[in-house]
Amino acid sequence: MNTRTTKRVLLANIGLDGHQMGALIVARGLKEAGLEVIYLGLNQMPEDIVAAAVQEDVDLIGISSMCGIHLEALPELIRLLNEKIDRNIEVVAGGIIPEEDVPILKDAGVTEVFGPGTSIQKIANFFKTL
Repeated sequence: MNTRTTKRVLLANIGLDGHQMGALIVARGLKEAGLEVIYLGLNQMPEDIVAAAVQEDVDLIGISSMCGIHLEALPELIRLLNEKIDRNIEVVAGGIIPEEDVPILKDAGVTEVFGPGTSIQKIANFFKTL
């Protein structure tokens, strides 16, 4: 059981997404809010993210998706997490995700989806309360 008082968050851009500015801004804001952040960077696949989550012993995973791969990659990420890790790690998503895809992602196990314009404070508060 994790006894850390600071939550560890893993952030990554999934798929062939070349837009990292939003994830970098969120990473900085979460650090300023007192969370420990590991940012994997661009072009991460579900297998890479799960391997890093195991290695870094994270509490939360935040995925940025701007390239439309979210409906395929996020359910796969959650499936792999459930296979490889014997504890619950919350997964949240952000980026350009159409509203009609949000219920599908939540049904697949994504805890929350943050759209463009969501404040860093709202994201940080959400992470801290999980």
